[in-house]
Amino acid sequence: MTHLLLFLRENARWVTGGFLLTFFSSFGQTFFISLSAGDIRTEYGLSHGDFGTIYMLATLASAASLPQVGKIIDRISVSATVLLAAPLLAFACLLMAWSRSLALLVLAIYLLRLFGQGMFTHIAMTAMGRWFAAQRGRAVSLTAIGVNLGEAVFPVSFVFAAAIFGWRGSWLIAGAFILLVALPVIYQLMKVERVPQSVVREPGSPVERDWTRGEVLRDPLFWAALLGVLAPAFIGTTIFFHQVYLSELRGWPPTVFAASFAIMSVMTILFALVAGQLVDRFSAIRLLPSFLVPLSLSCFVLASTEAPWGAYVFMALMGVSYGFSSTLFGALWPELYGTKHLGGIRSLIVAFMVFGTAMGPGLTGTLIDFGISYPGQIAAMGFYCMAIIVVMLLVSRQALRRRAAEGFA
Repeated sequence: MTHLLLFLRENARWVTGGFLLTFFSSFGQTFFISLSAGDIRTEYGLSHGDFGTIYMLATLASAASLPQVGKIIDRISVSATVLLAAPLLAFACLLMAWSRSLALLVLAIYLLRLFGQGMFTHIAMTAMGRWFAAQRGRAVSLTAIGVNLGEAVFPVSFVFAAAIFGWRGSWLIAGAFILLVALPVIYQLMKVERVPQSVVREPGSPVERDWTRGEVLRDPLFWAALLGVLAPAFIGTTIFFHQVYLSELRGWPPTVFAASFAIMSVMTILFALVAGQLVDRFSAIRLLPSFLVPLSLSCFVLASTEAPWGAYVFMALMGVSYGFSSTLFGALWPELYGTKHLGGIRSLIVAFMVFGTAMGPGLTGTLIDFGISYPGQIAAMGFYCMAIIVVMLLVSRQALRRRAAEGFA
């Protein structure tokens, strides 16, 4: 705890800037946008399926755009990237409030997903990966929990504001808040670039290689690692999207899943911080095989348990995996591929993750329509995680051998 407090004291401005970026990424996250889903469907005359399709298409479009938009952080400073991304996120919020046509609604959701969930998170994690080396795990873990605070704060705030100003008024407030509060504060915190202490090397020591994005795409380890990286987002989004259907199958009241989200948030924050300490001590590469273990167990519990406590155990285990993965993924890519082209590399990874979150609910929903057991699908997700744990073990070993060959422990 003493080391963590000392770290915070010495690096408060950069860590706070990263934390605020993930915190305000909430405006582009599914949990925040879905707060307006009922009003949007009513005003635009959309069915659940219609709005779900619109949301999926807008999300897929944002995933396709992110690799090109995200690599800008490799060409300009972090603070300059914030100056570009924040006004566009604010504009997306205002467009959501002002739109009166389906075309503008789709554009608003596209921009929210691209610059909220996509760029704000991307900027934060790229900055932490680039600015920190020996203490990268701590920096990433403290940054990652910003979105968990957003999950706790923004839904209640939005509902309260909507009761007074209407749902469109709440989006206007969100846009104004981005422009008048988030933008100036984050810019001031991040306008001074941090230099990692590890850039000062002993004479004759090896220099880490900075991979280009093209080289990464040709690396078999990247594609193997991606099989594990996509699992938490795909599985979590899919199960949360169909939580009402699962509750109906189990005979659970709606309050069961609603209450269990608090458990997941607490476990996510706790284990994100734990993972930060472990990454700094052992490296993200060495910890790679471990993060899917609790996720696999969570799927088996949810698939086989009909009692309400199964939802709480599932959420607790999911929180452990979410906490580990949120920190691990922020530190893994700089360890594997360096920091010079980190923006372009991470934007590609985030695009794959967004694509996975968009496809998961639709794929499983189609299987449900074809009569495939949903608990059986959840169990299959658990078996997938077990198989990929073995793959992650092989990836970790191969990556460590490669680093050893390059002169790194």
